[in-house]
Amino acid sequence: MQHLVDIVLLGLLMITGFAIVRMRSLLAVTMLTSIYSLFSALLFVVLDAVDVALTEAAIGAGISTILLLATVALTTEYEKVPSHRSLLPLLVVTLTGAALIYGTLDMPHYGDPNAPVHRHVAPDYIEDTPEEIGVPNVVTSVLASYRGYDTLGEVTVIFTAGVGVLALLGVHLRKRTEQPSDYHKLVVLRVIAKLFFPLILLFALYVLFHGDYGPGGGFQAGVIFATGFVLYALTHGLGNAERVIPPALLGILAAAGVLLYSAVGIEGMLLGGKFLEYNVLADDPVSGQHLGILLIETGVGITVAAVILIIYFGFVSRRPGGADAQDPS
Repeated sequence: MQHLVDIVLLGLLMITGFAIVRMRSLLAVTMLTSIYSLFSALLFVVLDAVDVALTEAAIGAGISTILLLATVALTTEYEKVPSHRSLLPLLVVTLTGAALIYGTLDMPHYGDPNAPVHRHVAPDYIEDTPEEIGVPNVVTSVLASYRGYDTLGEVTVIFTAGVGVLALLGVHLRKRTEQPSDYHKLVVLRVIAKLFFPLILLFALYVLFHGDYGPGGGFQAGVIFATGFVLYALTHGLGNAERVIPPALLGILAAAGVLLYSAVGIEGMLLGGKFLEYNVLADDPVSGQHLGILLIETGVGITVAAVILIIYFGFVSRRPGGADAQDPS
C-alpha cells in the first residue's frame, strides 16, 4: 500500500510538471505550480518529513502562488511564442537528466539502514538529543542547536533577500481613493478573513512554541504569520494592511530577528561559553538549551515573517494603481 501511494504521488507530480511545460497561460502555470507544491507536501508527509511538508505547503502552495499571481499582474497573462527552436534546450535537458539518473545508480536503496547518511552523525543526534538537548523533536535540536551556525547563515540569507527586494523594488505608498463600486461583493470575504486572521496568528504562535515537541519552528511560524497579513491585505486592501503593519516597521523587524539570534550567541560567550552554546544560559544545561532554542526560533520567525511581507508589499504595490487598486475602503 505504501509503495502504491508513492507511485500515485510521483505520477501526479510528473503529470503536473508536464502540464506546466506545455501550458502557455502564465495564470494556469501559476495554479499548476501551486498544485505541484501541494503534491510535494503530501509526498513529504508520506516520507515522514512533516516539518518540510509544512514549509512546502505554506511557502510553495501559499506565499509563492500569491507572489507569482502578482508577477503575472505586472507582466502579461500569456507566454510569448519563442522565436528559436527548442531542440538545443531539449537536448541539454535530456543529457542533464540522463547524467542525474546515472549518478543515482550508486546510491543506496531507499530506507537502507546501512546508507552513509544513517551511519554518520545521524545516530549521534538521535541518541544524544534527549540527554544533551532535552528536545523531543530531533529536527529542532539539529537545526537550532547542533547546526546553529548553519541556521544563522540561512536567516542572514533571508534577511539579505529582503534587503535586495527593498533596494530593487521598494514599497510604493499611495493614498487611498474612494470606495470602489464593487465593495459590497467583498463583504463575505472580509468577514471570513476577520474570523480567520486571529486564528492564523494564534496557530503561528502554536507552531513556534510547539516546535520543540512536534513539527514546527521559526521558519514555519514566520511563514504562517505572514500568511495571515497577506490574507488581510487581499481582503481589506494593501493600504489597510500597511496601516496595521507599516513597511518601515518590517525592515526593522527583519533586522531585529537576525540581531536577536546573534545576541543569543554573544550572550553565551559573555557567560563563559562558546558562541551559540545554550547550556550556559541557565543553571540547568537542558533548561539553557530550551531557552536558547526558543529565543533563536523567535528571531527566525520574526525575520522570515518580515521578509515575506516586504517581498509581498514590494511586488503588489507596483501593480497599476498599487494600493489604490486593491483597497476596498
